[in-house]
Amino acid sequence: MRAAIHHTFRAYGTITGKLRPLPDFLIIGTKRGGTTSLYRYLLRHPAVLPLFPFANIGTLKGVHYFDEQFDRGPLWYRSHFRSKPYLAAAERLRGHGLLNGEATPNYLFYPLTAVRARATIPDAKIIALLRNPVDRAYSHYRDMVKLGLEPLSFEEAIEHEPARLDGELEKLLADPGYVSVAYDRYSYLARGRYVQQVAAWIEAFPIEQLLILPSEDLYTNPGSVYQRVLGFLGLPALDLPSYRRHNGLPAARLDHAVRRRLAEYFAPHNQALFELLGMDFGWDRVAPPAGPTSTPKPIGGSARATTCDESNDELLTWRSNVER
Repeated sequence: MRAAIHHTFRAYGTITGKLRPLPDFLIIGTKRGGTTSLYRYLLRHPAVLPLFPFANIGTLKGVHYFDEQFDRGPLWYRSHFRSKPYLAAAERLRGHGLLNGEATPNYLFYPLTAVRARATIPDAKIIALLRNPVDRAYSHYRDMVKLGLEPLSFEEAIEHEPARLDGELEKLLADPGYVSVAYDRYSYLARGRYVQQVAAWIEAFPIEQLLILPSEDLYTNPGSVYQRVLGFLGLPALDLPSYRRHNGLPAARLDHAVRRRLAEYFAPHNQALFELLGMDFGWDRVAPPAGPTSTPKPIGGSARATTCDESNDELLTWRSNVER
């Protein structure tokens, strides 16, 4: 019954798609980086509308158009947002303008999303939350375990990641309708190599349309980050009575040795990101391992280099360090 109702609403939204504006903002990532919390906070602002239909306010935050559903076309994408007649009536009633937006964390990581978004919504504001990649990887892994989708230990999952992702990028690039389960579920390290992902969005959008923040700021001072996001979107300031964290996991400590090895692995990638952004997020302070092992790929590299490719030397170095 629920599927039939959803299909009916989506069909109606698609038919009336020409009457529906495209979104004013996107929250593009990162996965397990606080995107659900930030989106829920924004929905509590009187000038931000939920996705259509309204009944999905508690569950639907992302449309996955630019990563997994691009072949459905722009009318299907528009079907997720409020119609222009609705917006006009609501704005007259409320006495202020309203914004549409969505949050799909895959947009930061998936290939071609920045280019597709620029071609479709060139004036949209883009928000990215970047979490310490060590914490992000472990949280991602624990989420997969909780969902019953990951049978391996964390170290085993890291070791098998290149094999699991092998060939998936090529399929995504070749077929806009292809959906990669492995690319979504098992990209523990790949998603944390942020510099190439962020560079793609910087190249696609004017810098004044981008807001890139560390997730840790949202976790420790959500009110301040919320005000900053509201200002970026041109919305009036609003203090929420509470900032409950959404979609979180119970605290769990990562083995110290594994954490240090991962921090060493990510150190050069983080440094390249900080240099690109001109700011340092203060993630794990460790010296990268000696030798030619953890060198990040250049910003102008190939599509594979920008997302999930890793040299055998780098993987073997990480594996040997963990086994010590």
